[in-house]
Amino acid sequence: MMAEMTPDTMAARTTRRDALIGVIEALHAEIAALKVNDVAGLETATQDKLVAIEAVAAFGTAPVGEDLRGLAEEAQRLNETCRIYVNLMAANVRRRLQTLTGAAGVAVGVAPGTVYRPGMGIAAYA
Repeated sequence: MMAEMTPDTMAARTTRRDALIGVIEALHAEIAALKVNDVAGLETATQDKLVAIEAVAAFGTAPVGEDLRGLAEEAQRLNETCRIYVNLMAANVRRRLQTLTGAAGVAVGVAPGTVYRPGMGIAAYA
């Protein structure tokens, strides 16, 4: 895992390229923390990512070359990977809570307030 970043350590990174690399490193740390459910590691990596993003933003919106565009695209892909991990974790938590509360397997029928009951409604065609 990378060293914790602060605005001061990011200020020492004097180029947009270095700041983008900081974002990518933080995203890799986030993914690693998500994979092992390391909450403290996730908090640190997320804070590092936010600091690095602020450092990138400080350079403004001037046009960039292919090298920086490639780094930005890599950061976007990694961020999408993080989003997928978070969504999967949220779905697993939701499913587990539904199981624990007895709400699992309940399907809503056609009309609001109706619940699917096997054998009721349309019969299968033979």
